[in-house]
Amino acid sequence: MATVELRFSALPEHVRTARLVAAAVARRSGVDEAVLDEVRLAVGEACTRAVGLHQSGGITAPVKVSLIEEEKQFSIEVGDEAPRIAPGDRVPGSGDLDADAEEDEMGLAVISGLVDDVEVTAGEHGGLIRMTWPTTPPATALG
Repeated sequence: MATVELRFSALPEHVRTARLVAAAVARRSGVDEAVLDEVRLAVGEACTRAVGLHQSGGITAPVKVSLIEEEKQFSIEVGDEAPRIAPGDRVPGSGDLDADAEEDEMGLAVISGLVDDVEVTAGEHGGLIRMTWPTTPPATALG
């Protein structure tokens, strides 16, 4: 199992680099060419979401991206360190929370529309989006 790890400052200009690296590693891992655009878009959406969560929460820690090549699948994990509160827990004076939550849900909906196998976890120490695509083994030369 090969893993490439990428960490970047929570700035929008780094999202493009994460997308390009993810697409290159996905291609090398055997992800079908027909879905590489979906990989790029999903990673861009997940990274943009993580950057937004870090910026709105004043978090200076980097966004973490892991590109994991396994036997018959390729996974990308995008992690953030933005703590989540339980639904219904309202912070007094937090009028923008509803708008932020709606934007967050929209981003997750886009990712779910692009990726068949997506897992989202979140807690008091941050969140993780794990997206997985099937791979095809490399063609072997016949001799």
